[in-house]
Amino acid sequence: MMNTLSDLNNYLFEQIERMNDDELTEEQLQKEILRSQAVTKVAEVIVRNGELALKTMQHLNEYGYGTGRPAAELAPVPAMLEAKNK
Repeated sequence: MMNTLSDLNNYLFEQIERMNDDELTEEQLQKEILRSQAVTKVAEVIVRNGELALKTMQHLNEYGYGTGRPAAELAPVPAMLEAKNK
């Protein structure tokens, strides 16, 4: 299972490559276009979720975690935002 924004980016480019396949019939192309539209909608939600996770992390880093915890303590990077070397 791919769970990072880098993985999502790679998947989106793979989808573009599938749509650019010159050997697709008109029917296959239409199916790929529909698939791309669905993937795009899901990808937009994932990106918005990533933006929210990043803003939350930035807020926690700026204002701290609440009483008893120093403001300088940094929030961990959310797993979905981590860049992983493969």
